[in-house]
Amino acid sequence: MACSMAPFDARQKKLRNLIRKAKADALLVTNHYNVTYLTGFTGEDSFLLVTQDAATLISDRRFTIQLAEECPGLDLVLREPGQMMLPTTCEVVEQQGIERLAIESDSMTVAMQQAIAEGLAGVRFVLSSGWVENLRTIKDKTEIDATRLACWQAAKAFKATRAMLRPETSEREVAAELEYQARRFGAKRLSFPPIVAVGPRAALPHAPPTDRQIGESDFTLIDWGADSGLYASDLTRMVVTGRLSPKFEKIYQVVLEAQLAAIAAIKPGANCEAVDKVARDVIDAAGYGKYFGHGLGHGTGLEIHEAPRFARGQDQVLLEPGMIVTVEPGIYLPDWGGIRIEDDILVTKTGHEVLTDVPKQLEDCCLDL
Repeated sequence: MACSMAPFDARQKKLRNLIRKAKADALLVTNHYNVTYLTGFTGEDSFLLVTQDAATLISDRRFTIQLAEECPGLDLVLREPGQMMLPTTCEVVEQQGIERLAIESDSMTVAMQQAIAEGLAGVRFVLSSGWVENLRTIKDKTEIDATRLACWQAAKAFKATRAMLRPETSEREVAAELEYQARRFGAKRLSFPPIVAVGPRAALPHAPPTDRQIGESDFTLIDWGADSGLYASDLTRMVVTGRLSPKFEKIYQVVLEAQLAAIAAIKPGANCEAVDKVARDVIDAAGYGKYFGHGLGHGTGLEIHEAPRFARGQDQVLLEPGMIVTVEPGIYLPDWGGIRIEDDILVTKTGHEVLTDVPKQLEDCCLDL
C-alpha cells in the first residue's frame, strides 16, 4: 500500500496520471529529491517504484527506523548487507509484472540504464523527463509553510550576523556566522554555500568567500539562504560599511527599481520571459544592460535551483499559483563591484506575496562600524 501520510498520496496520484498517459506500467524514481517529494523519506541510496496501485521504496536496513518515522505505511524492500541495489531493483520490477517501465532519463546514468536493461531483458523502457520535477513547481501548503520558515530563519540569521560585523571581519567569517546563526534559529543548514563579496569581488555573481575583510571596501554583497529541513530560501542584500558614494546610490536605486517592477509583474498567467524583461528594461534604460548577465530568478523548493526560470527563451512558461520564485536583478561592474537584491516570491491566486521581509531600502543597507 502507498504511504498514507498526506500530502504524499496526492503527489503520487498526480504522478500516476502521467504514468498512465505515457502508457507505462510504472516509473522508477532514481532522483533522491524526487523520492523525498513523493514519500517524505530523506535518506539517500534509495529508489522508488511507482505503479498504478502501489509505491515501493527500495532501500537498505540502515534506514529501518528512519523509514518508520518519516513514511509509515509505505511498502518497503530493504536490502541486506551484500545485496546490490540494481539487481534488487530488477527483482522488484519482475515481481510486480511490469512490462513497460518509465525511467528518469534526467538522473539515470547510461551505465545504470544498461545494467537494469540487462537484468530486465523482457521489459521495455519509456524515457521520462521532468515528470516529478514539473509537479514540484507547484507547492502545496506544507511546502509553502516550510519555505516561510526557511525565509524567517534566513532573516534572523542575517540580522544577527549583521550586528556582529566589524571592519576586520573577513568574508569567510561572515559565511561561517551566517551558518551558525541559521542553525541557532532552527535551520538544518544553509541552503547553499553563501556568497560574501567585498567591494570589487562583488562583480563576481558567485564569488566564493575569501579572507578579504569587509573594512577593505565601502560595501559588501551577501547572498545566503536557510534550509528549514527540506525547503530552501534564497536572499541577497547589500551592506554599506563605509562611505555611501553617489555611484553606489545610483546603481542601487536602479537595481531596486528593476526588482520592484518585476515583483509587481508576478501573477498567474504571466510568462517568465516577460517578467525577466520588466527588470531588464529598467536596467537597460539606465545604461547598464550589458552588466546584467544572468537570468532574473529561479524557482526554489527541495533544491535551491528549480523550475521555473525567469530568463530569455522562457516565454512559453506561465506562472501558476503555488510557484515560489526568486527575483534577483544585478549590475556587475568590473574593477568596481556589483549590486544584487534578491527576494523569494509566492505566486498566489490573485497575484503574489513576498515571503522575505529583510529591509532593502538604501538607508537599510548602511551600517555604522
